[in-house]
Amino acid sequence: MTLMEFFGCTFLAFGPPFAMFTFTIAKDPIRIIILIASAFFWLLSLLLSSLLWFSVVPLKNTLAFGLVFSVLFQELFRFLIYKLLRKAEGGLKKVTDANTEISNNKHILAYVSGLGFGVMSGAFALVNVLADAVGPGTMGLDGSSDLFFITSAATTLCFILLHTFWGVIMFVGLDNRNYALIIWVVGSHMTASCLTLLNRKFYYEFSLLLIYIIMVATALIAYFVAGGTFRSFKASLLLHTNVAHLHSYEEIPP
Repeated sequence: MTLMEFFGCTFLAFGPPFAMFTFTIAKDPIRIIILIASAFFWLLSLLLSSLLWFSVVPLKNTLAFGLVFSVLFQELFRFLIYKLLRKAEGGLKKVTDANTEISNNKHILAYVSGLGFGVMSGAFALVNVLADAVGPGTMGLDGSSDLFFITSAATTLCFILLHTFWGVIMFVGLDNRNYALIIWVVGSHMTASCLTLLNRKFYYEFSLLLIYIIMVATALIAYFVAGGTFRSFKASLLLHTNVAHLHSYEEIPP
């Protein structure tokens, strides 16, 4: 049972990000390099957060203190990876085909960078939980909630997707000096992170619902700032529907 729970939580948290990596990043070595660089920048933010937490001894046991500064450091390093990628953009265009999407669509850099942040964040958030999920016991005994593992996995997936959307929004906000978008990224990141503090009181359903509402709102903002419209969204749905019908007709024997 514990092994099933381990694989279920793993696939829930990392299944969609793995699919995103496979279909949108894995075939392009430049995107893989950007993904790894972004993940490294997230690790640097974690290092600074850890040093601050270790040095401020009186607040070591105050979880909210470490959480707030962790969010601020993450957004600082998101800004730094933005500056690095924008300076390296000319060099990236020289080593890639002029017709490739990374040369023509500046949002690709933001998307890959955000996914790198999210995957590394999710790995550090869930790896110890997954290690405990293997056994020998399971949650739900001695007054604990049996929803801990599934909630942790769902929250991790949400934050991976949020980091991806935050990356797109932040890059557009910095490019256009749109401070409202930057404030949304920092504010929603801080709000979503603080909502996880409710899990200490076992308010899993409440915190998860609010975090996913923030994720949906952030996804919509990222879609529209990247150039999406209601018309293009409707057209993409119609295209997928027509392709599905075409495949179904091809499977019908003559």
